[in-house]
Amino acid sequence: MEQSIHRDPALFYWILFPITVVMILTGVLRHYATVLLASTPKKQTLPALREQRSLLRGINLRTNAHAISPSSFATRKIYMISAYKEGTFLKDPESRGKAAANPMTDPAAMEGMMGMMKGNMAMMVPQTLIMSWINAFFAGFVIMKLPFPLTLRFKSMLQAGVMTRDLDVRWVSSLSWYFLNLFGLQSVFIFILGNENAASQTAQQMSQLSPGSSSSAASIFQPGQDPDKIFQSEAENLEVLEHEYILKGVEERLLGSLA
Repeated sequence: MEQSIHRDPALFYWILFPITVVMILTGVLRHYATVLLASTPKKQTLPALREQRSLLRGINLRTNAHAISPSSFATRKIYMISAYKEGTFLKDPESRGKAAANPMTDPAAMEGMMGMMKGNMAMMVPQTLIMSWINAFFAGFVIMKLPFPLTLRFKSMLQAGVMTRDLDVRWVSSLSWYFLNLFGLQSVFIFILGNENAASQTAQQMSQLSPGSSSSAASIFQPGQDPDKIFQSEAENLEVLEHEYILKGVEERLLGSLA
C-alpha cells in the first residue's frame, strides 16, 4: 500500500519555491561578488610562463601518447626528458638545488593566498546564512514526494532533519531540498551566467583538479614547491611510460572487421 501524507499545498509556495529562488539568487550574487573581490592577475614574465607551459607539455605528452606514432613519441620523449633533467625550462636556473623560498615572504604567494581566502569566504558566508535561515524557519517540514522509487540508502540524504523511521524514502525534507539545490543548480548557473561562472562550488573544484584547465595552469607550482623537483619527477614518469600506438595494425583490423 502506497504511503500518503496530508500536506498543506501552501508548503510549495512558502518553503520549496522560496528555498529554490533564494539559492539561485545567492549563486548569482556569489558570482558577481567573486568577480568584484578578485584581484587583477599580474602579467607573468616570459620565463615563468615557459616554466609552467613546459610542465603541462610533458603532462599532455603522457596523456595523449597513444595518439602519435612511436617515432614522434620517441623524439618528444628524449627531448623533454633531457630538458627536464638539465633544467632548461627553469625560470631561474641559478637557484637550482637550493632550498625553496619561504612562501610567507613572497608577495606573489601572499597575494595568491589572499585571493583563495576571498573565494572561500564568498562560498562559506552565504551558505552558512542560508543554512541558519532554513534551520530557523523550515526545519522538520516534509515538502515533496519524488515520483520514482528509491532504496533505503537514500533515506538519510533525502530526509535530513526528519527523525521518522517509517516514512517512505521518497519524501523529501526542507533541509534535504537545500542540499539537493546546493549540488544540483550547476546547469541553471551555466544557463544564466555562462560556463565560466563562480556560482557553483562543484564546478570550481573540478576545474582546479583538471591539469589542462586555465585555472590550474596559472597555479601549477604551489608556493613553497621546487619546480626542479617537479620536472625531475615528470622526467621519471616519461621514462617509465610504455607507448602503445592506437593506430598500430589499423589496416589489418579494418580488413578483418569487413571480412
